[in-house]
Amino acid sequence: MQANYPIPIIDLFAGPGGLGEGFMALKDENGKAVFDIKLSVEKNKSAHKTLVWRSFLRQFLKEGREVPNEYYLAYREKDLKKREKYIETVLNDFEEGKIAKNEAKLIELGSKNWPEQVVDQIIINKLNGSKNWVLIGGPPCQAYSNVGRSRVGGINPNDNRVYLYKEYLRIIEKHNPAVFVMENVQGLLSAKVRNEKVFDWMKNDLQLNGLYKIHSLVKPIENDKDFLIKAENYGIPQKRHRVILLGIRIDLNHQNEYLERKESVILESIIGLLPKIRSGISKTFLYYHPFEKNKNGAAKRLYRDVFDNDATWYNFISKQILDLKEWGEIPLNELKNGPKKFPNGIGSEFLECENTITDNHPLSKWFLDPKLKGVSNHESRAHLSQDLMRYMFAGLFVQKNGTFPKLSDFAQHHSDLIPDHANVESGKFIDRFRVQVPNKPATTITSHISKDGHYFIHYDPTQCRSLSVREAARIQTFPDNYLFRGSRTEQFHQVGNAVPPFLAYQIAHIVFKILKSE
Repeated sequence: MQANYPIPIIDLFAGPGGLGEGFMALKDENGKAVFDIKLSVEKNKSAHKTLVWRSFLRQFLKEGREVPNEYYLAYREKDLKKREKYIETVLNDFEEGKIAKNEAKLIELGSKNWPEQVVDQIIINKLNGSKNWVLIGGPPCQAYSNVGRSRVGGINPNDNRVYLYKEYLRIIEKHNPAVFVMENVQGLLSAKVRNEKVFDWMKNDLQLNGLYKIHSLVKPIENDKDFLIKAENYGIPQKRHRVILLGIRIDLNHQNEYLERKESVILESIIGLLPKIRSGISKTFLYYHPFEKNKNGAAKRLYRDVFDNDATWYNFISKQILDLKEWGEIPLNELKNGPKKFPNGIGSEFLECENTITDNHPLSKWFLDPKLKGVSNHESRAHLSQDLMRYMFAGLFVQKNGTFPKLSDFAQHHSDLIPDHANVESGKFIDRFRVQVPNKPATTITSHISKDGHYFIHYDPTQCRSLSVREAARIQTFPDNYLFRGSRTEQFHQVGNAVPPFLAYQIAHIVFKILKSE
């Protein structure tokens, strides 16, 4: 097998490229990439742009060549529009840019715009006759997620996302990869359609009448739960539980290799040294309109827009510190003398900084690139002023109790802390404001982080904010030189949907041993 690598990879439903990043990070003894992504497929435009730019970087990294300064100039550009324009110029000027554009394709699999024969021909051209290649990817999972199902009352059998794995299956059947790796949410294990388990469908289908054997990556299979990978057990600073299937063609042998457990990585160790930034303020709630109603019949809320700057923020935070002092019970610690001032303000698309993680951290070399001279995608979002008080209270609560407060804790402390939300008394969202605890792995980063930050509050009450994109990316183990393109909302969505690259890197070791043994 030595003469036949780099081993080709086809990456379907690629998102921003978390799985592919892990596989491409695996190097041989000469520093050359063991795998080579020939095609990555994604339907989301912003994620696709991220894939193209990352592919550009990899054209240099996979051969051990020096990355051009143009990459770092783009990374350090703070203006999103200017950055996008500059990136496109670089992609057009470099031959590696043209290769990257040809590798990462904006394709919606299973749609009428992309007939099977067109997709098949692209794959055939990319593989160029290779037989021992690897298929990776995670078909869209919203239909299987526990949260999604609870929101709509179960799985809708007419939801086409339920069956998108069949496009993945079709490509396996048509093109016969040596190995495939398929990722999905934990909810897949319990998802049913018309009282039939979706996971049973998948396992049966993916074995293709005995042409493939399905394996777990953590242990010999005894039951379906053995397909569940708890990422925090493998050096990922996050309690992310996902189903990952390893399919091996029957002419190849499983090497009885499984992921090796690693020491737990706590949140503070990977984001604690990133530049401190304050929250932003978007508006403040005034009162309910005495006459006007919303569509659901509730009284219409009236807000006032807030012009956000350091002085305005300082005044708002000073007022809420005084309120918290008056309400008592929660120790203010470092806030007892008033709010801090933050030279970096709300952050930026690029912030100059050094020493963002300790040298002896097990992931320091994984994250750091000394040529960056700082970090990108590190800007806080703007929040309702009343939510900032809840964030501050929640952070202080964690300092005192070591866990985030439930809604009952907010209510017990003061009525002004109770969120103004239609579901507040339903019992469904008792943990609506969830602070990340510093001395534990973070909770699961999901795509919902793109909608609001309530489940992803920074543990530092002085910063009084939700996580930035870069902090979420660190939790997902994306290297710092991984630049996410698109708006901040689109960046969050990409990060939340991804497979942690450092977990994928460990999976790549197992896959390589399978192929190397032949």
